Amino acid sequence: MTRFSLKRPTILVLVISSLLAIGWFTLLSNSDQQVNRTEHTVLAINWYQTSAEFRALSYQAYHIGRMMLDQELKKRSPKKRAIVVDVDETVLDNSPHAARLVFENRGYPHLWDEWVNAAKAEALPGAVEFLQYAVSKGVDVFYVSNRRVDQVEVTAKNLVARGFPQAVPSHMLFKEGESTKEPRRQTILKTHNIILLFGDNLNDFAEVFEGKNVQERGAAVDALKEEFGKRFIVLPNPIYGEWEGALYDYNYRLTDSEKDQRRKQALRSFE
Repeated sequence: MTRFSLKRPTILVLVISSLLAIGWFTLLSNSDQQVNRTEHTVLAINWYQTSAEFRALSYQAYHIGRMMLDQELKKRSPKKRAIVVDVDETVLDNSPHAARLVFENRGYPHLWDEWVNAAKAEALPGAVEFLQYAVSKGVDVFYVSNRRVDQVEVTAKNLVARGFPQAVPSHMLFKEGESTKEPRRQTILKTHNIILLFGDNLNDFAEVFEGKNVQERGAAVDALKEEFGKRFIVLPNPIYGEWEGALYDYNYRLTDSEKDQRRKQALRSFE
């Protein structure tokens, strides 16, 4: 054999091995992007859409609200009373949009505008009945949402179709600039006494919860523990929310792999 005949097979093997390695790492990278984007939400959406426990918790929240409302009505109020409710996952169920994201392996805000414009969201159990009862007692309802102001009309259409009361622009305070809802709550307080707030996110209740990390959010809840079940009524939402943002330090530009790592790092296990 010549020198060259000895080296050619070796070089060929090395080239093929390198190409296989590159292809394998590319496949892993693509697979990582495909699997990690929405898979972590599947069980949460299953729970939200199928569990009787979710329905029970929603009814429970609004039953507690009615009891608290009845107690408040026994007191004197210098202003007209108001109840403030968030919209998404508080009075309307957007889980079909979350499910669509899973099927298409895409993240928010993919198809969000299309979903809102369809005005097909169903009411959460107990929400319509409670708010109708409140209005029948002379209490005003305000829908304070971080949907955009240009979505007021179509959201009102959705709310009215489900039987929600006072779903008119003057009672719908949607996002114009900042995400914080505090200025909008202050606007309501100029004319009304807010006796109850309903939401699936702590930011729906008070400014003190905004922008906090995981530990700070927990501490803020502990500091205001007397308000929950009295003025603050929380609806369950395991699909998304500030609780998830806190895991990422509110850096939603992290890669899917980095987010997955953050979620796992936050788990508490045992030895």
